[in-house]
Amino acid sequence: MKALIYLISESRYTDPPEKDWNVEQILLEDELITKALASYDIQTERVDWADTSVDWSKADIALFRTPWDYFVRISEFKEWMERVEHQVRFINPLETIHWNFHKSYLQDLEEKGFPIVPSIFIDQGDSRSLTDIAESIPWNEFIIKPCISGGGFGTYRIGPHNLAEHIEDYNALIAERDMMVQEFHPSIQARGEVSHMVMGGTYTHSILKRAKGEDFRVQDDFGGTVHPYEAQEEEIALAEAVFNACDPMPVYGRLDVMWNESGEQMISELEIIEPELWFREHPPAAEVLAAHLNTLI
Repeated sequence: MKALIYLISESRYTDPPEKDWNVEQILLEDELITKALASYDIQTERVDWADTSVDWSKADIALFRTPWDYFVRISEFKEWMERVEHQVRFINPLETIHWNFHKSYLQDLEEKGFPIVPSIFIDQGDSRSLTDIAESIPWNEFIIKPCISGGGFGTYRIGPHNLAEHIEDYNALIAERDMMVQEFHPSIQARGEVSHMVMGGTYTHSILKRAKGEDFRVQDDFGGTVHPYEAQEEEIALAEAVFNACDPMPVYGRLDVMWNESGEQMISELEIIEPELWFREHPPAAEVLAAHLNTLI
């Protein structure tokens, strides 16, 4: 083989004791990128980032794929990256990864003129109560979540009807983590959230995620479902513009977008660490990423 790329994962997926539906989807995604890379004579190997026996210097590139436990082991994860960064080339680059860890990157995007879901950020240990925060913002309903998180972890929808129920949840989170508050938009339930995939600065495909019933979380862990989606020109333009505004430009990533009450796009997240890229919904996207990775070896 011409080269070797490590697919960075975690122990739940490198050697799964049982292959349930979720694991099968992960393996399928990796099979698609593996097949695409093989056409360039590039071999892949799925590795657990925390496995101390891995020789990172053997690989030409270490590609972040499914290290989905990183946000509950963030200090350990950062230490690991610093330890091996001189042994292998990370994609996306560590500069990009570090910027994307903390959701305050949304402020950077807003400063560059991109529309985001209205958000405020609260430092770990902030003495204000959840009631204080609710009284200080102009939104009747809002979402709270950690600034470093994934998969809906620590995410709650809060309004006057249930604020008291979540005081302890918030207190436990703010004691250990920076938090963010975002305006709740009913469109997440009515229209869902769309994800646009971009490889090497070029848009490839989109999917629509819908929440289950009255829930607002679109992740499949909470019953969310995925549907085909044909992006409009202005949506594609926004996705490509966001990626091209990043320095350095990410090699791969996903832009999550929802709509406000006027039907205008709002960025909810930019995922450029370990996003699900939905190759199984559009296999040619794996080929686009493989072609770009080939140019980096």
